[in-house]
Amino acid sequence: MRTITTQITLETEGNNQVVDLTAHARRAVRDAGDVSGLLCIHALHTTVGVTALELEPGANADLGALLDRLVPVDAEWRHNVHDSNGHAHARAALLGPSVTVPVTDGDLALGTWQSIALVDFDDRPRTRTVVFALVY
Repeated sequence: MRTITTQITLETEGNNQVVDLTAHARRAVRDAGDVSGLLCIHALHTTVGVTALELEPGANADLGALLDRLVPVDAEWRHNVHDSNGHAHARAALLGPSVTVPVTDGDLALGTWQSIALVDFDDRPRTRTVVFALVY
């Protein structure tokens, strides 16, 4: 079994911004050649989530609206005693920091409409690091 790990750094805007990571994930797999295994995409932050979803404006807005109802920005967050982004930590915990995708014959096994996305829940721009770990 082999593992190849790469990482990227992104500038994000926050406030439920959705960033497409699919091309980065495909690049991490392509560099290994015609392999089969698993690719883990993991964000090194506590105010972002990583998931697979259809990346289109309506679906992105629906996800943001759902999270606004479930985890309101203006709720009383104990973390806000130290910072202003308690809601972002709670949203990120719900979505999770990583997703694992099967790799078959050198490509991601994604459905027709599936993409890999980072969602930034913070209340301000940030620099983000995402790790791609391919095990095959």
